[in-house]
Amino acid sequence: MNFADLAWPAIRDIVARGHAVAILPCGATEAHGPHLPLGTDVIISEGVARRAAETLERSGVAALVLPSIAYAPADCAAEFAGTITIGASAAKAILIDIARSLKMQGFSCLGLANSHFDPANVAMLRDVVADIRGMGLAVAFPDFTRRALAQRLTAEFLSGACHAGRFESSLVLADRPDLVNEAVRRALPENPSSLTAAFSRGARTFSEAGGADAYFGDPRHATAEEGERTFRVMADALVAAVREVIAG
Repeated sequence: MNFADLAWPAIRDIVARGHAVAILPCGATEAHGPHLPLGTDVIISEGVARRAAETLERSGVAALVLPSIAYAPADCAAEFAGTITIGASAAKAILIDIARSLKMQGFSCLGLANSHFDPANVAMLRDVVADIRGMGLAVAFPDFTRRALAQRLTAEFLSGACHAGRFESSLVLADRPDLVNEAVRRALPENPSSLTAAFSRGARTFSEAGGADAYFGDPRHATAEEGERTFRVMADALVAAVREVIAG
């Protein structure tokens, strides 16, 4: 299931059987509060991709998880140590070239598992999806910043106060609890400031949005059980998007 773990003849044979799907986890290297790792978005996207691929495989669809994208536009968190931000044009170019290579090899669909919701990154992904489809490769991209999908997620996510809060902390607890600083997480007060509202007012950074410690929401009440439920919702949305595009 992990693309990079296979030798090239295995990839050739999978593609030859038809309707092969490649799922690309898209994340960032970015500050996520004082309690979560910089790779939080990558961890979440990989968890979504893995669960979606497992579901697709069980239904007879060949699905492989590509090596993750760990760099993206992340200017909102650039003031915090550890954040690595790249330009939208650079990020877009990488994704276009990945898609072009997959199309040349005969893949039927590229699935994007994204959990980095920086507005610049989401805008870039929307643009790149249109460009890749214009190349003739089907793309499955469940955009959780769209209200129809956002409503399937948690109340905190809908509130907009959801960076390194209960929503993301629960997801990391579900898959990589060893990377969560529990002593710090349990001591953090809730930060109800909404990133969505702040950005709509013109805020450009986490600090301007009211997140002096690079988190929004309520990390203290995160649970692995909530994270697993959220993973299932996000993976199911990706599976549905893949099935829709490969059905034509």
